[in-house]
Amino acid sequence: MLYVESSALMKLYRPEHDSEFTLHTVATEPLRVTCGITEVEVRRNLVRHFDGEELARVQRQLQVDLTAFEMVELDAEVCVDAARIAEETLCRSLDAIHLAAARRASPYATVLTFDRRQAEAARAIGMAVLGA
Repeated sequence: MLYVESSALMKLYRPEHDSEFTLHTVATEPLRVTCGITEVEVRRNLVRHFDGEELARVQRQLQVDLTAFEMVELDAEVCVDAARIAEETLCRSLDAIHLAAARRASPYATVLTFDRRQAEAARAIGMAVLGA
């Protein structure tokens, strides 16, 4: 199971270093998961990097792509776990939510991220990481 967070998903829409690795990794993983925070963060970043017809195109593609992901519900248990992760690792709040969502999906989920601080926090709580 692969938990794909915002920094990784963004590489599918804006060519960057590691975009091909990300595309291959996401395409070959049969069980992809994420949470609603990812959509919020990616949509925000799309608006920062695109405009006009190109923005409309990548926004449509994001909506199509998200249908291939299992979405982890951000319920009270996930929030409590996120708070514990933040206390334990001192990571940023949204990073803690992503990691709690990944753990909710599976304690054995691998996190695909290119955010070094998030990767450090994931490793600190025993999660496998790809990317950063």
